[in-house]
Amino acid sequence: MLTQDKKQRNWKPIIKAFEAVLGKNGVVQRREELITYECDGLTGYRQRPAVVVLPRTTEQVAEVVKICNQYSIPFIARGSGTGLSGGALPLEDSVLIVTSLMRQILSIDLENQRTVVQPGVINSWVTQAVSGAGFYYAPDPSSQIICSIGGNIAENSGGVHCLKYGVTTNHVLGLKIVTPLGEIVDLGGQIPEMPGYDLTGVFVGSEGTLGIATEITLRILKSAESICVLLADFTSIEAAGATVSDIISAGIIPGGMEMMDNFTINAVEDVVATNCYPRDAAAILLIEIDGLEVEVTGNKQRVTEICKKNGARNVTSASDPETRLKLWKGRKAAFAAAGNLSPDYYVQDGVIPRTQLPYVLHEIGVLSEQYGYRVANVFHAGDGNLHPLILYDNSVPGALEKVEEMGGKILKLCVQVGGSISGEHGIGEEKKCYMPQMFSQVDLETMQWVRQVFNPQGLANPEKIFPTPRTCGEAANASPTKQFHGVERF
Repeated sequence: MLTQDKKQRNWKPIIKAFEAVLGKNGVVQRREELITYECDGLTGYRQRPAVVVLPRTTEQVAEVVKICNQYSIPFIARGSGTGLSGGALPLEDSVLIVTSLMRQILSIDLENQRTVVQPGVINSWVTQAVSGAGFYYAPDPSSQIICSIGGNIAENSGGVHCLKYGVTTNHVLGLKIVTPLGEIVDLGGQIPEMPGYDLTGVFVGSEGTLGIATEITLRILKSAESICVLLADFTSIEAAGATVSDIISAGIIPGGMEMMDNFTINAVEDVVATNCYPRDAAAILLIEIDGLEVEVTGNKQRVTEICKKNGARNVTSASDPETRLKLWKGRKAAFAAAGNLSPDYYVQDGVIPRTQLPYVLHEIGVLSEQYGYRVANVFHAGDGNLHPLILYDNSVPGALEKVEEMGGKILKLCVQVGGSISGEHGIGEEKKCYMPQMFSQVDLETMQWVRQVFNPQGLANPEKIFPTPRTCGEAANASPTKQFHGVERF
């Protein structure tokens, strides 16, 4: 039923049913309006959905999903559309369930350090809502001013502070979800540890294949007594990489530890003009230390000594909020700054052991020379989460395919050194053909059993995460440049 020709489907009664639940303003069907929803942040893959629906409540989501089941229509959930792996990419004959109007913070319980939000709530809104009382929400993707909590749940997003405080799954206490059959189910609860199977952990990071989260209970943290950000610049990436390993080996876990190479440094300064990053540095480290004042003071001195021991030319620090924000501003703007260097860029999201940083960065440089595409490196150095930005011009025929092939080799390199093909962007459409690089056939089949328990009809975000011969063929053993079913390539 998933491959039913769109021309054979009579959409009139389906749209009428959606409008009965959501009203006419809650259903988007005009072709020109659907263009907005044809891709997420992975703009090289595009496909217009047949219909877009805009629910506001859990009950409306459940009714929409039941209608999709009644007519055997595949459906895909979408938040703010900032995902970078094509997880919210529609199919041609599908319904896109957009949660951007579900943007209420339903409750805040400061005494028990939790808040309940709808999936359309923007990540940074959570901290804004509780910061006045001295609390914050730890997961902070670079896109936190525009990405939604629902999308963070789907991809298990990380961010600068995931080194010390963990990724999204570490901050989700409970979920209200709509299953792919339209049932409303509660997972987890309002306390950190619940008996029984950890279905909340199973759901977070499932990329919309197990259902749609409609209410999320988040853990919020008390703001640290003292925070200090250090900026260290180095004459080689190898020295910066060695510093990262030495800091962790010393038993110091910074709140965040980020690295940018010279290419990225200059791109950021050209766009943001922080005047903080030395343009002649081969690499810089941004290291945030937080905790009790006495702890921060001691660790600041130890980290400075480690940086100097590894050849840092300068180590500057900032403790006041304004200067700290200025130091982080460039890192947060790194992806946007890359857009000023090239008409297009292709970002990867691999993970490697920290000790492999120098080797992997060298190999990325070799690939850059081999393929003739410049690469800007920016990443969460503390946990080895790489974000190489491959710069190219999509108007050049065949450029995207070559860049994807290069990106695929970077992913394979990450796996070869003991890492992963994704740290926080998810698998989605883009990386599914590389899942066999990490998992055996038995592993993948076991994951599919879990998916089938939640999603027996296969209607919820089909053709994502897992490779199939039809969509991937031999791509997992070669390159990810095969034509994906029903998806236009740009």
